[in-house]
Amino acid sequence: MHSRRSDLLPSVAIAFGAALWGLYWIPVRGIEQAGVHIFWTGPVIFGFSVILFLPLMLFRWRDFASHWHHTLVPGLLTGCAFSLYIASINLTDVVRAILLFYMSPLWSTLLGILVLKERLTGNRALALLLAFCGLYVVLVVESGLPIPRNTGDWFALVSGLCWSVASVRLFQDGARFIIEKVTLFVFFALLMSLLLVVWQQGSLAGMPAIEDLAGGWYWIALVAIMMLPITYLTIWPATLLSPGRVGMLLMVEVIVGVASAAALTDEQFGLRELGGALLIISAGVVEVLRQQKITAVKTLGD
Repeated sequence: MHSRRSDLLPSVAIAFGAALWGLYWIPVRGIEQAGVHIFWTGPVIFGFSVILFLPLMLFRWRDFASHWHHTLVPGLLTGCAFSLYIASINLTDVVRAILLFYMSPLWSTLLGILVLKERLTGNRALALLLAFCGLYVVLVVESGLPIPRNTGDWFALVSGLCWSVASVRLFQDGARFIIEKVTLFVFFALLMSLLLVVWQQGSLAGMPAIEDLAGGWYWIALVAIMMLPITYLTIWPATLLSPGRVGMLLMVEVIVGVASAAALTDEQFGLRELGGALLIISAGVVEVLRQQKITAVKTLGD
């Protein structure tokens, strides 16, 4: 008898979306090299993305107005999570930012147990162990455990917590109003990134000049155009899959980010990085081996 695994497609989708996030540093670096200050890369990217999203927002304004109680909180949490993560990379070591953010599979699993009444299975426990071992091997923290020590560290930790809470909320609400949630993700990411600029500088000083934007226009256009499919591949699977599984499969970003940096820059990717990558991949395989039943719609009430 043929057994249909309805959880496989969203699992593959979130892994693919994470791989695209792993390449996100390339246009960000391109925009910086064009002359845009590092604090302003987020507002520039999300600002142009919002401009591209405006026709969609106008076309679907009735849906935004009617279903705001389903979309506002997930959009706010996901937008804040991503903005804080980008800011943390600017304010602390990249390795520490990644490690602290990717505590999120642990938070998501705990929230799944407490809020969604999920059961901690052997697959999940083993997958978590493999994932964190792989993350540690790839990034190698020589100074010990990544306990928050500065503002950037705290931003990274809070961003992971925001994402974990958002993934629980997305899962509770089910696979509906995805476009609205994606759009609000980008809108709140822009708003939060502007607030962080003010927090870091005390004002909106240093706003990019026209010639700086013109110099990196192709990178800005590329990342703005890709924002819709990337965020869709992040939000849609999170409405169907267990928050713990989502957090686990998002770790693909680490592998792709490290591998692409090694291929395009002088950063190292040797046996240690390969071993850690294999551990993270093994964690994803172990997690996906356990079938997750997906209901058509999960609601909180209209």
